[in-house]
Amino acid sequence: MSQKDEFHNIDDPSDGLFRDLAAGVTTRIFSGEQAMLSVVTLAPHAQGTLHHHPEEQWGVLLDGSAIRVQGDEEIPVKKGDFWRTPGNVPHTMRAGPDGARVLDIFSPPRPEYKKAGSGFGTT
Repeated sequence: MSQKDEFHNIDDPSDGLFRDLAAGVTTRIFSGEQAMLSVVTLAPHAQGTLHHHPEEQWGVLLDGSAIRVQGDEEIPVKKGDFWRTPGNVPHTMRAGPDGARVLDIFSPPRPEYKKAGSGFGTT
């Protein structure tokens, strides 16, 4: 494998493994050995499905605004905010009026995200 294969662009819609997560919510996934990145795009007012998984997850709001639903709380987030979601904590995201783009980081990589498809996996 060329080292060039290890370089990606966050704004290239053709880069990464595509998954359709929910109505108005898509992601491009980049998987390594110990971590996985997911660039999630949410249409205005789109919301993901409340779900949980055993992997630890960090998120960074890259663009737009959103409400982070985590556990039994709803927390407004703005560009530049980031958060940690421990394993097995129920969570989702609801985009604001301009939509949102989020970089999620999983450790270890989520097995169900290593292939194209649809849905969030574990619920």
